[in-house]
Amino acid sequence: MLKIGNIEMKNPVVLAPMAGVCNAAFRLTVKEFGAGLVCAEMVSDKAILFNNKKTMDMLYIDEREKPLSLQIFGGEKETLVEAAKFVDKNTTADIIDINMGCPVPKITKCDAGAKWLLDPNKVYEMVASVVDAVQKPVTVKMRLGWDEDHIYVIENALAVERAGGQAVAVHGRTRSQMYEGKADWNYIKQVKQALKIPVIGNGDVETPQDAKRMLDEIGVDGVMIGRAALGNPWMIYRTVKYLETGELMDEPGVREKMDVCILHLDRLIDLKNEKIAVKEMRKHAAWYLKGVRGNAKVRNAVNECNTREDMVSLLYAFAEEMENKQEAIQVG
Repeated sequence: MLKIGNIEMKNPVVLAPMAGVCNAAFRLTVKEFGAGLVCAEMVSDKAILFNNKKTMDMLYIDEREKPLSLQIFGGEKETLVEAAKFVDKNTTADIIDINMGCPVPKITKCDAGAKWLLDPNKVYEMVASVVDAVQKPVTVKMRLGWDEDHIYVIENALAVERAGGQAVAVHGRTRSQMYEGKADWNYIKQVKQALKIPVIGNGDVETPQDAKRMLDEIGVDGVMIGRAALGNPWMIYRTVKYLETGELMDEPGVREKMDVCILHLDRLIDLKNEKIAVKEMRKHAAWYLKGVRGNAKVRNAVNECNTREDMVSLLYAFAEEMENKQEAIQVG
């Protein structure tokens, strides 16, 4: 079983901290589908210290989500430490995670995110400073390296362990790969063999079978699922069940997908307000519709929705249309 510091998970399936996605509405929905640990989207250390309203709202945690890991990022030791102390004392997060994997230029040019990957000494210094300042377990999410000529993942992971980090999540791509190409699980395996603390594998886990393969063949302690869970919390449920019983559960029907999509929408409305939530939910609704035949028209229409009522009636009308087509096929 996955255990980070004194925090024990029910299973080794972890929701990745995806920026612009992993707010409390999405995390709670995924938690209810069985995730052992959910991770919040990354938050800027300086924005925490400036008491930025939008950032403070991002620190909201629903107690039903726990255990939860809250991720911070920054490039300077003093501000990162102060932000970590704030999270430690003022939130109910179970784990403080430090981002050293974000590949986006606006993050890396602040010496944050994946920029750390070039300097194992900085990794050690930054993580050790945070560990010394907080009570909660500290973890790090990292990539393999800056590019294929600068892959220091083993040195960086060992630096985290020496600094007192309690776990490392490794995404099997370099910063220059962004989200393209194939994740290299072999490097994740090498990290696992080099470390005593738990290692969580991430990258190209698209099916329950992928998750099992990563656990069995790479030997990781946990498996982190990111993009495969977008609009698809069933991926989490099906993975947990497959790992527990070996049984591959059926994919959900269209109405079940729409039911959960609308539950997600209502949680987002509670969290933000209807206008913001509906706008934000457009991309999520497109993800929930992904893979459903004949979805192009409704996906386009969803992007025009401005109210809950519009979106709900549109999604349920589509579900009914699909059910009627299915019945006609069966009768025929």
